[in-house]
Amino acid sequence: MTLIADILLVAGALGAAFYCMILSRRLNRFNDLENGVGGAVAVLAVQVDDMTKTLEQARAAAGNSTESLEALTGKAEDVAKRLELLMASMHDLPESEPAPSENPAKDDMQEALFLRHRDRMVEAAE
Repeated sequence: MTLIADILLVAGALGAAFYCMILSRRLNRFNDLENGVGGAVAVLAVQVDDMTKTLEQARAAAGNSTESLEALTGKAEDVAKRLELLMASMHDLPESEPAPSENPAKDDMQEALFLRHRDRMVEAAE
């Protein structure tokens, strides 16, 4: 009876050893870094690292852009206030007549030329 129990025990141990060997081969193929899931996990880990670095750079650039934009907006608001004051002060100024020319003869010549052209137009219309 003990002999049969020993034979069954050895057969069970050999079966378990064979099953463990098959599982270890399958696990090695599964974790293969070139073709298996292990390779896909390794590639994804590298991509996550790259995306993390890119995200940090984007955040830094956005922070710098925000600061720059805030400074420019403040300057634009100051300029807009000054322009509003200038426009308001323009309403207080009296309307001025055109400044006299430094060369009055030139002004007379322009008027004479204008009148002469006008005379020609009147003659041509008649």
